Amino acid sequence: MKLLRNKSRNTIFQTLLLLVGIALASLYSSCRTDFTFRPIQSSELRFSRDTVYLDTIFTGISSATYNLKVYNTSNDPVSIPEIYLDNGDDSNFRLNVDGFSGKSFQDVELLPKDSMYVYIETTADINTLTQSETQFLYEDKLHFSDVGKVTLMTLVQDAVFLYPKKENGIKESIPIGIDDEGNTVGIEGFYLDDNELVFTNKKPYVVYGYMGVPSGKTIVFEAGARIHFHKNSGIVVAKDATMLVNGTPSNDSETLEGEVIFEGDRLEPLYDDIPGQWGAIWLTTGSTQHQFNHTTIKNATVGILMDYNDETANPTLTLKNTQIHNSASINLWGKTADIYAENSVFGSAGQASFFGNIGGKYHFVHCTFANYWNKSFRNNPAVLLNDYTPLDNETNFIKPLEKATFDNCIIEGSQFVEFFAEQEGTGAFNFKLNHTAIQFESSSQSVIDNPFFDWNNTTYYNQIISNGEPAFVMPEENDLRISQESDFIQKGEATIGTQVPTDLLGVQRSSPPDLGAYQHVVIKD
Repeated sequence: MKLLRNKSRNTIFQTLLLLVGIALASLYSSCRTDFTFRPIQSSELRFSRDTVYLDTIFTGISSATYNLKVYNTSNDPVSIPEIYLDNGDDSNFRLNVDGFSGKSFQDVELLPKDSMYVYIETTADINTLTQSETQFLYEDKLHFSDVGKVTLMTLVQDAVFLYPKKENGIKESIPIGIDDEGNTVGIEGFYLDDNELVFTNKKPYVVYGYMGVPSGKTIVFEAGARIHFHKNSGIVVAKDATMLVNGTPSNDSETLEGEVIFEGDRLEPLYDDIPGQWGAIWLTTGSTQHQFNHTTIKNATVGILMDYNDETANPTLTLKNTQIHNSASINLWGKTADIYAENSVFGSAGQASFFGNIGGKYHFVHCTFANYWNKSFRNNPAVLLNDYTPLDNETNFIKPLEKATFDNCIIEGSQFVEFFAEQEGTGAFNFKLNHTAIQFESSSQSVIDNPFFDWNNTTYYNQIISNGEPAFVMPEENDLRISQESDFIQKGEATIGTQVPTDLLGVQRSSPPDLGAYQHVVIKD
């Protein structure tokens, strides 16, 4: 027994000696400073890519930072005698090599089987590159002595920049209300001049702050216009002012102009679906006769806020062939509003796809509401109707819901309940889902006993499809076309379909029509 114990102790001791030896060898190797570096050979140098494309940038605006990894594949310490750009100090690219900034570098060393990062940025003024084009593909070569090179490329996009003026260090602001003490409350922004109220498709527009449409004026966005908003930017349309968005079908071969797009000013693919990049399109109280056609609004905080109505017999806001998706909060928010929409899509949002708030009048025909938000927890359904807003812990401000009609629509999403109506007042609360698909599964007794959710109550429901299979193409990416597997094919009311004979993509509707904004498509495996 004693012999075994001694043998075990010897084994442990030997193991400890081995580990200490390895650690000392590793420490010695890492602390060595007596390496002899020889010039690297072309066969020993490898790059993570042979072309670094920095995506599209607006003229005068810095790009994001991109990286290139450089590898020494040899077993020897090597030196790269020189790293430089073709255009030298005149290059529009900026470099950081192994922690050092500049445009040229000498005797850059790499240990055996080691690597380093080269970080690349660019800022370019298109006016110094071309006098006739609105886009210019700028290129330079990054040389590693004479043993390797990498192409650097970026597309420089000319643009019209709109921003608040600054006076005595203070930026312009737009008044938006009065606080409890009688002081004017403003938002950083500027009012457009008369010669700035028409937006064309010749160049994209980049907006800093909120651009305001003065009272009594009309802002017009022509087909193909592209509007890019910086963080905390958007549009404010004042009392008696109007916003007209005149997009055309993107597949219209005759006009070649297409839809109007409102989005953020970050052009890198990473930002394609980042919500909350900009503020909102705010159609304020008293603004009037707004019309949006063939429009896409994406990645806002609130897509459109329609604040009250113009108290006329016609809708204050009309949406046709319009898509609003990926808003951090709400895609379409009506506050005692009067809204008509057809052939429109209200996709994922952090709270609701559509919020009919503090009553109002709403009519949706062949619209798709589908909220598959996956960026955080979502409390609200895709479609929410109510007649109030809290003033304090005990008091609500209440307005009647005069009408909320959904004809041949789809209301879907990733939650059990995607439609909800709640009334606090005693006045009118009128809504009706007609030939509409709805996602609604609740075991709550209070919900079950609520007459608003009695599917047999013809006051509120007619020919609905409850908890059917929408079979959207790619709902998480806001591709809300339905496929051949959908339960919603030819389930619409035919007479309603004839009022809107083509879908959002210009496809002729069947009779009876499919529900929602799109006729179904056949997806092949």
